[in-house]
Amino acid sequence: MSSYSFVYLASQSPRRRQLLEQLGVSYELLLPDATEDAEALETVLSSESPKSYVQRVTMLKLSAAMLRMKRRGLSPAPVLCSDTTVALGPSILGKPHDTGDAQMMLGALSGQTHRVLTSVAVGSARRKLQALSVSTVRFAPMTKQQIKHYVASGESMGKAGAYAVQGRAAAFIEHINGSYSGIMGLPMFETAQILREFGFKV
Repeated sequence: MSSYSFVYLASQSPRRRQLLEQLGVSYELLLPDATEDAEALETVLSSESPKSYVQRVTMLKLSAAMLRMKRRGLSPAPVLCSDTTVALGPSILGKPHDTGDAQMMLGALSGQTHRVLTSVAVGSARRKLQALSVSTVRFAPMTKQQIKHYVASGESMGKAGAYAVQGRAAAFIEHINGSYSGIMGLPMFETAQILREFGFKV
C-alpha cells in the first residue's frame, strides 16, 4: 500500500499532465522558479550520444526538482521527471531556436526515419528509478511549402525535433514503431512500471 497519494510532476508540458491523468495518478506541479535556469540543463555535451544525453538530462532535472521541493518546504512525495529528444542518426535535434531552425530540422527529417528517445525518472528520499523508451518515426517526404506552412502554425516551437506527433505533424507521419505516448513525452508503460515500484496502484 502506497504511503503517497500523489506525485510531484516537474514538467511544464500539458501533454505529460494529460498522460499522467490517463494513468489515474494524482499529481501536483513542481515547476522551476525565476531563479532557476532550467534551459541550461538541456545543453548537449560534445560527442554525447542521444541515449546518454536524454538519460543525463532527466536525472539532472530530477535532482533539481527534488532540491526545489526541499527548498520550498513541501510535503515529501515522489518526484517525476521526463525528457524527450529526437535523434537523426547520431545527431540530437532539440527544441528549435527559431522558425528557420525548425524548418531546417523538418527538412532533415523529411522522407527519413528517426528515433524518439524519452527517459522518465521518479525519485524519493530513498531511491531514484529511471527507464528509457525508444521509438522510431518515419516522415513522408515534405515539400518546402508544406514545411513552411507547418512551422507557421506555431506547433514546432518548444518541441524536440520541431514537431508534435499528436498535432498537425501527424499528416506527414507514415509509420511509427514503439510507444506513441513515449513520442508524446511520457511513455505510459515504463511510467506505470516505475510508479508501481513506488507503491502506486496503476
